[in-house]
Amino acid sequence: METSSFPQSGNQNSLIEGSFFDSNWFNPDYLFTQGYEFFKNLSNYTVSSSSGIISIFNSLLFFFAFFFLVIISYTIVRMLEIRKKEHAHLKHEIAEYAHQQKEREKQAEQSAEVSKNPRWVQTLTYLFSQHSSDWKLAVIEADSMLESLMDDLGFKGDTLGEKLKSATQERFRNLTAAWEVHNIRNRIAHEGVAFEMTQREAKRIITIYEQIFREFGYI
Repeated sequence: METSSFPQSGNQNSLIEGSFFDSNWFNPDYLFTQGYEFFKNLSNYTVSSSSGIISIFNSLLFFFAFFFLVIISYTIVRMLEIRKKEHAHLKHEIAEYAHQQKEREKQAEQSAEVSKNPRWVQTLTYLFSQHSSDWKLAVIEADSMLESLMDDLGFKGDTLGEKLKSATQERFRNLTAAWEVHNIRNRIAHEGVAFEMTQREAKRIITIYEQIFREFGYI
């Protein structure tokens, strides 16, 4: 019985020794192969991950580049539109100024042709002004010219009203018309801004003054 037990013990030790020391973990070729495969897979994974990161980074760069390109293009287009509008506005302003200048020169020429009297030219300048207050000034200036005419004709008086009273129809044919426009002038002086006058009415009044002045060759 005892002699039969030893071989069994020797078989167990040989099995243990064969299963442990003959393991692949002690095989250099196996370990080298496994290490090579591990590092190869790790390298491939790293490269693959890096490629993914690089791909994402490139996509972000492309998106930002495209975004800023759109912004720059929009800015350039808007600047060109603004420049175009500014150029058109400036061209319009220049044309408007040239037109106004031409009109002023035309009025000056017409005034010079109408009369050599500088006071009458100034009266017409007031009359054709765009400001309503100047229309009243035209009447006041024309009335002042009428008073100077009465002085030149020899009528006496401290005021224009007194000079008109001393005049007669024989010596001053438009006496009634002179009284009419002089009374309007007085209303302008007394009522001030409360007195309303249209340019059409101012032209009618100045026309009456003009008839009086031309009768005596005053303008």
